Amino acid sequence: MSIRVETDAVHETGVALVTLDRPAKHNAIDLDMAARLAAVWTSFRHDEAVRAVVLTGAGTEAFCTGVDRSVEVPQPSSPYSIDDPLLTVGPKANDLWKPVIAAVEGMACGGAFYLLGESEFVVASRRATFFDPHTTYGMVSAYEAMYLAQRLPYGEAARIALMGTAERVSAERAYDTGLVSELTAPGDAVRGALRAAGVVASYPTAAVQGTVRAVWAAGEAARARAFALAPHLIALGNAGAAEQGELFGARRTTHRVR
Repeated sequence: MSIRVETDAVHETGVALVTLDRPAKHNAIDLDMAARLAAVWTSFRHDEAVRAVVLTGAGTEAFCTGVDRSVEVPQPSSPYSIDDPLLTVGPKANDLWKPVIAAVEGMACGGAFYLLGESEFVVASRRATFFDPHTTYGMVSAYEAMYLAQRLPYGEAARIALMGTAERVSAERAYDTGLVSELTAPGDAVRGALRAAGVVASYPTAAVQGTVRAVWAAGEAARARAFALAPHLIALGNAGAAEQGELFGARRTTHRVR
């Protein structure tokens, strides 16, 4: 199974724990995981016992490193559209308005921002790091940058999106700039997120879901306009497959943490 869903305590706490469970692949998202995430979010819409969710990754090396590079997604011939399996992995994309809190240990990069961008807030271990490798490998950071721009000051979002693998943002810097709302000791991110989710789940769920929807709606118009442009930016700016392969083969892993 590519994800684990734990609901043993849900009748006591109202909180479900969802774990991306591909630690050997740094919890990268393949097509199976993408489909299972969409199904889980949809199932929670109909489960009255679930009033809040914590989302994390298995192990301590990575929360998620985006799409699995071995995944092949056939693309339409039209230059005006692109099939992106990550567009359906988030709770909002599946019309779930119960609060989702992300718990980050280790790396969160690239397509992980689809999930972080659709979470209400992020609890991170002090060993967590955040970066976006797209530009390093000749790819446009489109949706990722757009999600970041909803959470961060313009300069911070632009720097993460443009610096590629050369820099990783520390948990402390992410906290200072607003990407992370709480820092924990290493290994305690899930515990911290469960504690916060338990508080939120104890409140009347209709009021909580309405508040989640209100906060999301505040940025919805700008986000929808940006997302409409994203496929064109990707089609125009992405390097060809051969060039991307060469850039990935170069394994540019030198980085600094700021």
